[in-house]
Amino acid sequence: MAGRSTFDLWFSQLEPLRVSNDVLYLTGPNHVIAWVDRRYEDLLARSLRQFEGRLSEIRLVQREGPDTPAAGGAGFDDPTVSRQRNRKTFERFVIGPGNRIAHGAALAVAEAPGEAYNPLFLHGNPGLGKSHLLGAIADYIDRNSPELKIHSTTAESFTAEFIQAVQTRGIEEFKNRYRRVDVLLIDDVQFLEGKARTADEFFHTFNALHLVGSQIVLSADRMPSELSTLADRLRERFEWGLVVDIDQPDLATRRAFLQTFAVAEEIEISVETTEVLADYSLASIRAVEGALTRVLARASLGGGELTPELVGAVLGSSGVEKEFEEQPAVTVGRIKSLVSELFSVSLADLESSNRSERVSSARQVAMTLTREFTSMSLPAIAGAFGRKDHSTVIHGINRIESRVETDEEFATLVQSCRAGLRPR
Repeated sequence: MAGRSTFDLWFSQLEPLRVSNDVLYLTGPNHVIAWVDRRYEDLLARSLRQFEGRLSEIRLVQREGPDTPAAGGAGFDDPTVSRQRNRKTFERFVIGPGNRIAHGAALAVAEAPGEAYNPLFLHGNPGLGKSHLLGAIADYIDRNSPELKIHSTTAESFTAEFIQAVQTRGIEEFKNRYRRVDVLLIDDVQFLEGKARTADEFFHTFNALHLVGSQIVLSADRMPSELSTLADRLRERFEWGLVVDIDQPDLATRRAFLQTFAVAEEIEISVETTEVLADYSLASIRAVEGALTRVLARASLGGGELTPELVGAVLGSSGVEKEFEEQPAVTVGRIKSLVSELFSVSLADLESSNRSERVSSARQVAMTLTREFTSMSLPAIAGAFGRKDHSTVIHGINRIESRVETDEEFATLVQSCRAGLRPR
């Protein structure tokens, strides 16, 4: 959470630039924009969701020069205000063997929305550039086709908005907001798993948009066929267009990213330091940026320079960050342990005949996650939890799906369980 001192140091330097396609653009000094975007992007998104209104997203953009006009007052929507660049642009996306096809498909969609690949479905581990490409598509269309209405969000936000609309009887307004856009970009659609009512609403939204030729771009951490708890009809539609995976960056891509990032952020870094940093983070571009950020912080606090020796001192000599390669496998035992901890019930209770509300809910969540994260059959899941019949598992999964649609606090707890099982 950002305190008063954080606000005074960073947020107070931000200025509203313009509103376009339900997106509020903020600008400020380049180093402030870079820092806030890296550290507080999620905080801004969460804060925005707490307020009702027509804004759907906040984007931080860098100033193009000293003469960039600031927006304010009646000029807030002034179309003469020069368009600014978001950090997630095609220009700043580093192309390599693992993402070349995804980049080409994203650019084709941006150049001809609704004509090239519809839908475009990008999948891959976190931190490989899916969100960057979605942002780049939105940025490109916003700059080159300002007449098109764009809506960019996440499946988690879509779910939160839908639940609020149901609770406040604003479902028609919700439908109008999502079904009257020219371009819809949804990040992390795997979060629709286990949310039957929300997924059903998204199914109808998808159909309505596709019918009129609106462009749909989706991303997930898995390919559509692996989103096992989504309805077949929704997974089938995800595969109507082009499905592209993004793979881990090779050494050359990691080097290129560091060089591009350093130029954009005006950071002086030697070739030798770049080489060492590139060797430390194999798993993702996010890991590369994270490694550089930690080294930069040490250099800044210590008043030193970026050197290979400093990289070794900060990141250690034990080896390389392999975020996804060394993640422990998701087993029913691991799921039981996690649910036991988060729901404060014992492992014995999860397998017992205890039917108290707290224990039953925890058991049903654990069975739901086992179905979602493992390949175990329904009878096998029933046996793992001391149940005699697989119908108990089906009943439990249905109860969890219904409850997360109406109980926000419970939904957050279930989502925390999912987050604890996914690769970090």
